[in-house]
Amino acid sequence: MSESHVQRLSTILLDAITDKDPLVQEQVCGALCALGESRPEEVLLACAEHLRQHEKLAHPYRTMILRAVETVVSSRIGELDKDVARTTILLASGEMTRAKELVCDWQQAASNVLVALGKRFVGKVMEEMLSKFQPGLLPHYFVVQTLANLSVSNAFGTVPFLTSILSTMLPMLSLAKHDSMRVVFCFALQRFSESTLEYLANLDQAPDPTVRKDAFATDTLSAYDILFHQWLQSREAKLRLAVVEALGPMSHLLPSEKLEEQLPKLLPGVLALYKKHAETAHMSKSLAQILEAAVSVGSRTLEVQLDSVLAVLHAQVCVPVESSSPLVMSNQKEVLRCFTVLACCSPDRLLAFLLPKLDSSSERTRVGTLQVLRHLINAAAAQMEVKKPFILSSMKLPLLDTNSKVKRAVVQVISAMAHHGYLEQPGGEAMMEYVVQQCALPPESEPQKPCADSENLPADGVRAISISTLYLVSTTVDRMSDVLWPYLLEFLVPVRFTRALTPLCRSLVHLAQKRQEQDADAFLIQYNGNATLPSPYAITTRLLVVSSKPYLGDGRGAASLRLLSVLHRNIHPVLGQRWATTIPLLLEHLDEYTEETLPQKEWEEKLLMFLRDTLAAVADNTWICQLSLEMCRQLPNYNETPQEKNFLYKCIGTTLGAASHKEVVRKHLQELLETARYQEETEREGLACCFGICAISHLDDTLAQLEDFVKSDVFRKSTGIFNIFKDRSENEADKVRSALVLCYGHVAARAPRELVQPRVESDIFRNMFQCFSTKVLGIKVETKDPTLRLSLVRSVCMASQAVCGSARGSASHFSRKAELVGQMMEFIKAEPPDSLRTPIRKKAMLACTYLASLEPALEEQVQAELVHSCLHSVLAVLPEPTVEDGRQESLYLDTMQALKDLLTSLLQRDMTSQGLQRMVEHLSPWIKSPRGHERVRALGLSACLLQYFLEHLHVSALVPFHNLGLLIGLFSPRCADLWPATRQEAVSCVYCLLYLQLGYEGFSRDYRDDVAEQLLALKDGLVHPDPAALFHSCHSIAQVIAKRLPPDQLISLLLTLFEGLGDPDKDCSRAATVMINCLLKERGHLLLEKVPELVSVLRAKLQETREEHVLQAAQHSVYLLASQHHAAVVSSLLGSPLPFDSHTGTLWRALAVEPGLTAQVLGLLLEKLSRDVPFKEGRAFLLSTTPDRVATLLPLAATCALYEVTSVPASGPAVLELYPQLFAALLLRVSCTVGVQLPRNLQAKERRSSGSGPGFRSLEPCSSAVDALQAVLLRGGNEDVVQRMELEGGWELLRTSAGHEEGVARLASAMAKFAGPRLPLVTKALFSTQSSVYDIQRVTSTAFLAELLSSNVVRDLMLLESLLDNLAARQKDSCASVRRLVLRGLANVATGSPDKEKMEFRAASIRLFGHLNKACRGDCEDVFLEQVVGGLAPLLLHLRDPQAPVTAACRFALRMCGPNLECEELADVFQKHLQEGRSLHFGEFLNTTCKHLMHHFPDLLGRLVSTSLFYFKSSWEDVRAAAPMLTGFLVLHVEAEHRPQVDLEQLLAGGAAGSASVLKGPWRHPQQRLPVPQRSSSCSRTRPPRCAQRLPRPWAAW
Repeated sequence: MSESHVQRLSTILLDAITDKDPLVQEQVCGALCALGESRPEEVLLACAEHLRQHEKLAHPYRTMILRAVETVVSSRIGELDKDVARTTILLASGEMTRAKELVCDWQQAASNVLVALGKRFVGKVMEEMLSKFQPGLLPHYFVVQTLANLSVSNAFGTVPFLTSILSTMLPMLSLAKHDSMRVVFCFALQRFSESTLEYLANLDQAPDPTVRKDAFATDTLSAYDILFHQWLQSREAKLRLAVVEALGPMSHLLPSEKLEEQLPKLLPGVLALYKKHAETAHMSKSLAQILEAAVSVGSRTLEVQLDSVLAVLHAQVCVPVESSSPLVMSNQKEVLRCFTVLACCSPDRLLAFLLPKLDSSSERTRVGTLQVLRHLINAAAAQMEVKKPFILSSMKLPLLDTNSKVKRAVVQVISAMAHHGYLEQPGGEAMMEYVVQQCALPPESEPQKPCADSENLPADGVRAISISTLYLVSTTVDRMSDVLWPYLLEFLVPVRFTRALTPLCRSLVHLAQKRQEQDADAFLIQYNGNATLPSPYAITTRLLVVSSKPYLGDGRGAASLRLLSVLHRNIHPVLGQRWATTIPLLLEHLDEYTEETLPQKEWEEKLLMFLRDTLAAVADNTWICQLSLEMCRQLPNYNETPQEKNFLYKCIGTTLGAASHKEVVRKHLQELLETARYQEETEREGLACCFGICAISHLDDTLAQLEDFVKSDVFRKSTGIFNIFKDRSENEADKVRSALVLCYGHVAARAPRELVQPRVESDIFRNMFQCFSTKVLGIKVETKDPTLRLSLVRSVCMASQAVCGSARGSASHFSRKAELVGQMMEFIKAEPPDSLRTPIRKKAMLACTYLASLEPALEEQVQAELVHSCLHSVLAVLPEPTVEDGRQESLYLDTMQALKDLLTSLLQRDMTSQGLQRMVEHLSPWIKSPRGHERVRALGLSACLLQYFLEHLHVSALVPFHNLGLLIGLFSPRCADLWPATRQEAVSCVYCLLYLQLGYEGFSRDYRDDVAEQLLALKDGLVHPDPAALFHSCHSIAQVIAKRLPPDQLISLLLTLFEGLGDPDKDCSRAATVMINCLLKERGHLLLEKVPELVSVLRAKLQETREEHVLQAAQHSVYLLASQHHAAVVSSLLGSPLPFDSHTGTLWRALAVEPGLTAQVLGLLLEKLSRDVPFKEGRAFLLSTTPDRVATLLPLAATCALYEVTSVPASGPAVLELYPQLFAALLLRVSCTVGVQLPRNLQAKERRSSGSGPGFRSLEPCSSAVDALQAVLLRGGNEDVVQRMELEGGWELLRTSAGHEEGVARLASAMAKFAGPRLPLVTKALFSTQSSVYDIQRVTSTAFLAELLSSNVVRDLMLLESLLDNLAARQKDSCASVRRLVLRGLANVATGSPDKEKMEFRAASIRLFGHLNKACRGDCEDVFLEQVVGGLAPLLLHLRDPQAPVTAACRFALRMCGPNLECEELADVFQKHLQEGRSLHFGEFLNTTCKHLMHHFPDLLGRLVSTSLFYFKSSWEDVRAAAPMLTGFLVLHVEAEHRPQVDLEQLLAGGAAGSASVLKGPWRHPQQRLPVPQRSSSCSRTRPPRCAQRLPRPWAAW
């Protein structure tokens, strides 16, 4: 990089240094320094130039540039030439002195540049500084400071200038009035003194070796006088500290006599300052320098001041030390330095002062004293050499101190003593024992940070430093080898040193290896004369036992094994080579695990194998017996560590098993039985393990010793051999029996199988149960102690397993099998069903598992009870939160595994589909349980059983898997269970079942079916699905099932799934519906013969549940069935009991979903409706004159079904398709059921159901037909017809014999008005019924057709001719009612369609009506009166007809009708006003007529008004105007109480706005029925009721 580029880049960086972002500033400075590393001179010149050019640059930015300059100068001082250095010196000097006031950061940065340059260019820097350091003038603050720092950084270059500097500076001291200048002068004097002392200490390297201390004495003394006598008295603390710091190094330059003279003043003056200042580090440093100066001149004055000095110093050392405070630590260091100086001149007085303070009550005093003592042992070793015994004896009290801080300090003192030979003195062993004791302190679980103000350090801190001290002393201090070996072995066996075993073993390993390297013979332990050392047997036992918990105590297992390996020659001479192979393998095993992952049982077994291998290698019975004796002796040592004691029992059993003396074995076994602490569970377990291991080699002796103990007085609670059971309670006795039972179990489990098998029943089980139960007055009493129960269960389990494992065990006949299984079942039942606290049920089930494989086989009832008890005992256990150590979860998992093993063992004895079915039947209630944890467990067991069955399936011939559908139906709905684990287990079960089917079909076990394998992918998707995905997966699962399910299993699967509809888990119920519908869709074509059964099941399911999704599912299922077998479904549903309940109705309505299917169903129902006679006749009583008609069931059921189907809105398209047939069939059904009764059995049901609620629908034949007809009209879009019939009471008339014809007529009228386009096909359908064998059906059809002729719609639709032809054909009908209706129809022809016929025809027909009235007398009078009442309003209104012939005909007809009304006043009015040729005042006539009508026939108001409303829209104006007039007069003359007959809303809607003013009063609501009008009392005779019930007919067609 060229110079111009460097300058340019430097300029850019320097300009950027003023950026406001501190991060940018930092980066710029870093870049500038980096650039200066490579081109220092250019950068320095650029910085100088930049500062000169920017005079007004703020001092913070100037400071940053100067710091960069300092960095460059410091790193590249050797590369700078004089010119650059001169320029930089001038720059820094100018920057430093530019401002007279103090700007510390800026000026300090400039000063640092000068100091850095002074390391090489001291002359030039000194020249510049001295130019600003002129006599008589106070220099700049930082000039003085720069000279001071320069003198320290380059003493050799500065000291030669000091004499002149001092001569100039001393006069300035008196001129300094401000404390800041005095402080900097003190600082300069301190630095000048320090640099001078450094110069004098290195004269051999100094440029001028002739310089002497005397040269500075005078100036130093002058400065001392001012500082000590004047400035030290200042109130400014900062100045006093600066003075004291300067006096320390200055004291070395004072003349010796002057120093001796000043010490009586100087020392008290400095000591007094300790009370005035909190920070004392600088004072302690200065005091140390003064003391060193005094000692160097042999001052006698110091002896006088020693006590006061020691007191102050001791107080300082007792101040709590905070490691985070450097000043406090520095003070401690300087204070101890003072003690070192004093120890050199007065060691006796120093110890006399210190040692008594070890007995102080103040913890801080004791700790401080011990710290000083340790420092003196290390720093003043020569002076303390002769004081060793005195110091050791003084440590007795500290060894007894319980304070943790004191303990820590004592251990540190002992460590110092070890390095300087103190512990080789008498009493040194006590020191080492103390260290080992501290190593054995319990470690803190969470060591806390030591705080200065805490009373005690954590014990772990003391232990840690003790462990470190023991190891360091053992490994780094050679002179301690003879002291520690073999002395440390004494601490291995005592229990109180257990926690110190790891550091002890490590130290001993190092010591042993070191001595072995030096001299192999010297390594051997000499026991002669050293009775305190542990024996080889004790060492072996101890180290082996503690290794059973290898990670405790910082890894004591590995440390113990290493020590054993090193001590092999001391243990036994033959073990070296063997242990060299086996112990490293054990250590490698430990390296592979941690405390959390180590399998404890496996590790213990390895240690026992190591012990067996050791015993085999020794092969010395005497040695083995001694080892077993030592092991028995050490048993009490482990009472507080039960796990280790348990392992020691195993070691004893192993050792006894290797012993050949049977007497020794039996003696030790007897002692173990008599001395065991039976209350401890682990000890009972250990004792049992001991007997079991011993029985491997001594089965007979072990059993004999156990039997002897059972028979002994000790066991029977009498005064035994050692009287140890004298006061034992019943609970304690149970614990003894529990241990003995366990012993028998372990003996059976561990002894050789061929030896155990013959003795299991005769000895082991007999004695076991003898221990378990006691006898009271000869009666066997079983204990309730859970421990004893568990012991028996475990022992039975172990013994049963031993029998099963023997070569002939499974084939032999085990006579006590049923008894043992029964006992295990009792234990299982006695456990609390909702919690799992003990392993009793686990062990009991394991025992049953082993027993189940033995002969004879269990009876089926016993086996069923066993399975039931075990399932209830395990599956019902409530889930609990896992405890920290996971024991509860582990116990549950083990118990569940035991249950699985039991079930699979029972299944193994019957590996058939029936055997599998029986096992699943036991699980079925749990699979359907409302509790999730029970379901998931049951499904897990099911999956396990199915997997086992699949893995062990052997099919010799192709046989069907009969239970496949039933099992899949049980498991598949659980694929939608609320618990994800249950869902996955359910899929696993279905997966296994499909492969079982493939196996039964002959496929090999390793065959993989692509369809079945799809379930695995679906299983993975069931972990966390959303509901939609969940049911989609269920549908996919059903598709897989449908593809692989044999046809003969389909119905059983469906029936089982139908059962699943009632599952309490709604998701599972929904899943069942999804699967049912999928199966019906995929395989429904195979179910024709099963349709009745399926429909029956669906009905039953709907009766069991009210869930909406079940209802929808059932409907869809029926729809799917009907879409494939509609005839069978219809027949099955028709077979349902009458009346149809709501559930049957639901199924019928399901058939109305799809138009094509609905049309087929309606067609079938129409066929069923006509297949049977509508009723049967019979006499209820013998004397009855008229037969009763009773409805037949099939047409009645079909009618009800038609109603249910057509009541669904979705059935509309199908109803429209079959509208004519449905209308005609139902109309005739109505006619032939009028007056028909229900069968007696249905009558009773009808009565019971009539009070069932508002939703009840009558089963009465006619009513059900009317309801069906209404439903057809509604679905056909004829709501207006239904409403008109409702308003006019037509439906009620249809149901009665008296009003049936009128009801039919009103229906026909409504149809003509609102459903004209339907009439051609309807009339065609009715034509075909005119030949019916039933008179009532012919009457109904004729009435309907006759009424149609009164409407002009028949002409619009060109139906007139066909209707007339049909009626003409019925003129000779055998039924008089039919002939009468034919006549009415022909009469109606005359009144139809005025707008489309000639005037003459209308006039003729009206006149014909008049003549008919005149001729009607006798029987037909009442019949024709109905026509008169109906035609009254049209005749009155047509008096305003625009055609005169029609008006004349109306006059004639009214005159003829008058007499038939049987009202003389009204007849007179007609005769008076309506004569031929007479003018008519229509308003007056109408007013008078209406007055008489309303006076005599007020009940006709509603009917007359309704008829007149028809003419409100007449095409003739005069007629249209007459209609409101008629209505108004009628309402005007009627009494208020009759006005509700008029529907006001209908009237207003008809356009009667002009007459609204007269329509006042209480009007009828539109939904109210018209009242039946009654004849006025003034009438001459009573008129037949039916004439009054006739609603208005459309006579306005005239």
